[in-house]
Amino acid sequence: MMDILQKYFSDFTETQAKQFEMLYDLYKDWNTKINVISRKDIDSLYERHVLHSLAIAATIEFRTGTEIIDIGCGGGFPGIPLAIYFPDVKFHLVDSINKKLLVVNEVASAIGLQNVTTQHARAESIKDRKFDFAVSRAVASLKDLWYWSKPLLKKLNKNEIPNGLICLKGGDLAQEVSDSGLRPKVSPLEDIFDEEFYREKYLLYIER
Repeated sequence: MMDILQKYFSDFTETQAKQFEMLYDLYKDWNTKINVISRKDIDSLYERHVLHSLAIAATIEFRTGTEIIDIGCGGGFPGIPLAIYFPDVKFHLVDSINKKLLVVNEVASAIGLQNVTTQHARAESIKDRKFDFAVSRAVASLKDLWYWSKPLLKKLNKNEIPNGLICLKGGDLAQEVSDSGLRPKVSPLEDIFDEEFYREKYLLYIER
């Protein structure tokens, strides 16, 4: 199952490879108690969830000490795979449904992630923290995601690209982008991953 990750990423450390490997059994077990991934998708965990999350890592290299908020993290995507990939980057995973964060905390603890914190909250209620980037995976419209994330972004940049929102979305985005009034940089994921699943899937980046 890990083969699909190693098809596109050849530089995992032994620790990272082990952590990625552990995700399947952990999510399969937790998913029977708290449904965070659709039942039919669990066997495609690596292709449809882990690799999808790592599209961000394939596109952007975050520097040590970067702080990232995952808005509406659900069961931990894209935050958990990114936290494995970037052990020197801090990830704050936020969701309004507490039981999903229970899964995130248990998975992070089981695989020994030291760079993940969680918060039971709506993004718009967070007032006391700032981040370099916000990431999200198809949890809301682009307009809403930008409205929530913009106040949470630091002004000072420490990465090669300016601070901003990075989100993963699929389908025909023309109307959604138009409604947002924003001009995101849109990168087709099929240019990165040669899998049928990634047709009409995109990474969108909006600079702060």
